[in-house]
Amino acid sequence: MAVRAWKIEKIKYCEHAGHEIALENEVVYPPEFLPDQPPRILARRCSNVLECNMLEKAACLMCGTNPDLDPV
Repeated sequence: MAVRAWKIEKIKYCEHAGHEIALENEVVYPPEFLPDQPPRILARRCSNVLECNMLEKAACLMCGTNPDLDPV
């Protein structure tokens, strides 16, 4: 059976939040009987997304609230 897990990709200082945040990826690892397949990234998130979305000004790309940045 495939396994899903959130893995930290990078820890960096966020000027918007004013402290360090973690950029995370949701990774799906293939089942044991398909070992040749690489892990796949399903989603990305920021560890500070809830706090940034409560602020009145537009945040970064990872928060999804900045109209100037297209995440796709």
